Amino acid sequence: MKSICVFCGSSTGNDEGYARTAEDVGSGIAEAGYRFVYGGGAYGLMGIAAKAAFQISGNVLGIIPEFLIHTEGAFDEAEHRVVPDMHVRKMEMFKESDAFIILPGGIGTIEEAVEVLSWMRLQLHQKPIVFVSHNNYWDPILDLLHHTILKGFTPDWIGKELYQAQTAAQAINRIEQEWKRPKEKRSLWVDYQPN
Repeated sequence: MKSICVFCGSSTGNDEGYARTAEDVGSGIAEAGYRFVYGGGAYGLMGIAAKAAFQISGNVLGIIPEFLIHTEGAFDEAEHRVVPDMHVRKMEMFKESDAFIILPGGIGTIEEAVEVLSWMRLQLHQKPIVFVSHNNYWDPILDLLHHTILKGFTPDWIGKELYQAQTAAQAINRIEQEWKRPKEKRSLWVDYQPN
């Protein structure tokens, strides 16, 4: 069984659409027959998405550092691992997953997304990454990433791997398409010639 990791906020944000989207992503992953992997918290978008997946399939894995249990809660009904720190959490989430969906979130979510993008850029993995962007939430980050390509700091091929979806169904469909598409090794270097 393949697994999809979801990065998202431990808060719900100030738009009710974020929570609806998180619920749709959690239930969509479960309905498609995939395991839902996430940061283990019980609150915010994390808790909403995980509980939606759990209600349908029960196939949820949460990975949470011990120091965050009191802050983010732990969704104890689902399988979960308590790990010593954030670095182990992110590595375990990465190892347990075959793709990533990025829901709205704050600094922690941005950091998780950028880290898996960085590892992809370094050819350490070829797992699909999809930003689910209710009300164009992720546009500023995606614009910045494309800016780094335009200015010669990131290889052009990364731009073709920056996927954005408006709905859970679109995101899961994109991931399934990418799993079927053969991937070749890409250059680590930026093909850029200054004027």
